[in-house]
Order: sequence, then C-alpha cells, then structure tokens
Amino acid sequence: MKELLKQLAAYNTWATQRIAEAILALPEEKQTAALPSSYESLQRTLLHMWDAESIWWQRMKLHERFVRPSDNFKGTTRDVVNGLLSQSKLWEGWVNAASDYSLDHVFEYRDNKREQVKMPIYQMLLHVFNHGTYHRGQLVNMLRQLGVEKIPGTDFALWVWNKK
Repeated sequence: MKELLKQLAAYNTWATQRIAEAILALPEEKQTAALPSSYESLQRTLLHMWDAESIWWQRMKLHERFVRPSDNFKGTTRDVVNGLLSQSKLWEGWVNAASDYSLDHVFEYRDNKREQVKMPIYQMLLHVFNHGTYHRGQLVNMLRQLGVEKIPGTDFALWVWNKK
C-alpha cells in the first residue's frame, strides 16, 4: 500500500504542476473568467483544490479549527498555485516518511455536517489524490472552453512513462 500511496502523492504533485503551468500561461483575465463548472473560474477551482488538501491535512493533524486558504484570499492565481503545490509536496513528504502503522491508523474528525467520522489514513489519502484528479479534469474542460488547444496530459500512465 505504501508504494502505491507514494506514487499517487508524487503523481498528484506532478499533474497539478503541469495543469497549473498551462493556466499560468494565460492572461490573468482568463485565469479568473467565469465559466460553467463546479467552481466559477480556473483560479477558484485551484483554490478549492488547495482548500481541500489543506483541510484534510489539518484533519489528519487533529486541528480543532481549520484555516482555509480561501478565507480572505486576495492573491493571484500564481499565489494559489504556489500554495497548492506546497501543500501537495507536504503530502508527498509525509507519505514518503510514513510507517505502515501510520498509514493504517484510524483517525477521527468532524465532517462538514459536524458529525464524527472515523477513517484510516490510507483511505483519506486515496480520497485526497482522487479529488485532485477529479478537479484537474474540470480544469482541462475549462481550458477548452477558453479556447486553449495545447493542454498538457496529466494521466497517471504518462507520469509513469516520464519517470523512466
């Protein structure tokens, strides 16, 4: 399990970096343009991804109160990308150093409805990395809506092939 999680953590950082580079190559008005999707813009989608990774990190660290990066956010898309990639690298480092015991550890947290939930760390990590994949797919669709034709591939298999 640990080897799979290490690969997914590294892949998560790599794929986010690739899609972020395509977004940052756009003019700022396109980065923040309103588009039909779960979140209203490329920047807002990236900010949601950062919020999610950060909140799960804080849950794992047993914080009682969460600080969402989006709370009072006034920065640029580049700031969002830098924050998201920093958080992704925290996950990557944590997974690389984790013991099998820590990956199997069941932690308890309150969900958004304030209900108590128990989950093994490895399941939470699978969720975090899958969540990133889901939203990167939305970012690809949003880029296409903006007329971007050169969109980098972010498939897991491409990451594997590039590692060799």
